[in-house]
Amino acid sequence: MNNSIIKWIFVPITIILIIITLIGVSMLSAQNNQLEKNEAQINSLEEQLASAIQQIGSLQSDIAELDSLKSSIDALEEAIQNPGGQTGTGTALNNIADVVREVRTGVVAINTTTVYTYGWGSLTYDYAVEGAGSGWIIDESGIIVTNYHVIKDVDTIKVKLDNGDIYDADLETVYYNELADIAIFKIEADNLSALKIGNASALSVGDWVIAMGNSLDMGVSAKEGIVSQLHVSVAVGGQSLDELIETSAAINSGNSGGVLVNMNGEVIGITNAKISAVGVEGMGYAININFAMSIINELSAQMAAA
Repeated sequence: MNNSIIKWIFVPITIILIIITLIGVSMLSAQNNQLEKNEAQINSLEEQLASAIQQIGSLQSDIAELDSLKSSIDALEEAIQNPGGQTGTGTALNNIADVVREVRTGVVAINTTTVYTYGWGSLTYDYAVEGAGSGWIIDESGIIVTNYHVIKDVDTIKVKLDNGDIYDADLETVYYNELADIAIFKIEADNLSALKIGNASALSVGDWVIAMGNSLDMGVSAKEGIVSQLHVSVAVGGQSLDELIETSAAINSGNSGGVLVNMNGEVIGITNAKISAVGVEGMGYAININFAMSIINELSAQMAAA
């Protein structure tokens, strides 16, 4: 009887233990599966992170290449806008438009009238011949530089500034050197935009320059070109003009007395269409400013002493 009771007690307990064991094994198996899934997800996330880090590195490399490309483009744009990259005696301006904007206020258009009288006795009549040329302001007090042939033997000189104002020059203020083809005169104006003087000795063949003047009497305009040759001599009217600057910038009738400037906006030559007329197409000439200034200083001294 006792053995039978023990059997009936032992069997349910055994069954319960088996069930508990099976449940524990099942739970451990489920946890193990979950851990394996979590590990797989972690591994996947790590792979994604590594891929993302690699992509970031690639993007950083692309960004660096783009920055380098931008720097190259900026350098190319600067080279295009400021060809020649001249430094002269001042700070180079950004581009041709900047040079023109800075210089044009100091360049003037000159219009002249020369009256010729024909006939004899009471049968005479006057015939007026109009001329045009260029000049530039060397002193803010109204001193203008031009070529002598522009104002030679004229009866009137009118000067038009960049702002449209027109002044009559006093012929008594004209001083000139005919051989050098340089003249100065004064207009009654103050606080004008005087141009900066450069150093022609710093020029090299190939440097970019800009010619500005009253081309064809159509108003002050600008033409770009390069220095084609230095220390040029040209025979004009039976005399030789030396130390000229030859340029590919177009110099036409009306440009005489205007300026040839470097990329700093400094005057390095006085353009002369009369000299250019003896050359061929594509060749223009300017009087070297270093030589011209020695003449201009002499003429200015004469004007001051008068």
